[in-house]
Amino acid sequence: MKWNLTSFHFRELIVKGYSLDQMFLLKMIHEQLDISNLIKESAKIAALYQSLIRKGLITETEDKLTLLGTELLVFMDSKESKKIEKKKIDNSKFKEWWKEFPKSNNFTYKGKTFTGDRSIRVNEADCRIKFDKIVLEGEYTADDLISALKVHIHRMKEESIKKQINKITYLHNSLTYLNQRDFENFIGETISDEDNEEEIKTFKGVDI
Repeated sequence: MKWNLTSFHFRELIVKGYSLDQMFLLKMIHEQLDISNLIKESAKIAALYQSLIRKGLITETEDKLTLLGTELLVFMDSKESKKIEKKKIDNSKFKEWWKEFPKSNNFTYKGKTFTGDRSIRVNEADCRIKFDKIVLEGEYTADDLISALKVHIHRMKEESIKKQINKITYLHNSLTYLNQRDFENFIGETISDEDNEEEIKTFKGVDI
């Protein structure tokens, strides 16, 4: 583990709210060194570890660097005086995801209306933060989350028609959906062209 640190690196880290302690621990995680005993034996190191999660440098579920964490280590290894640019997620992507998430469990699909009694699109600001955090982890793109949600909702509506039961009732609210990563089971799945045509006809009010 070797860095050729300069005053520029140090100044840039301080300006962006990072410390050399955090960078050292981040480097250890990147090199897959066992830090479990360090965390157990030192409250200060445990707090430092939590700060890496809070700042979005490592994932919450496993010791894995996010895109931002990886870019920080690249910055630390760089000999150029290049500033740290914090990643930003295109706001339109979250808006698209938010629009796709059902407002409630009350919906009409293929000419049949299913009544509901609860709001499930909730806590927009917190959802935006969580959505961005998941994307910045680097495993899934914003488009992955949008596509997975579309497939998930489509499947639940199809199941509702098939079993004549409102399956959207069992959908977690939007914040819980993201926190529990319900989308993961639908990553990479697609809706068939036939199903898409069926939904378009229904939307236009054509008898099917």
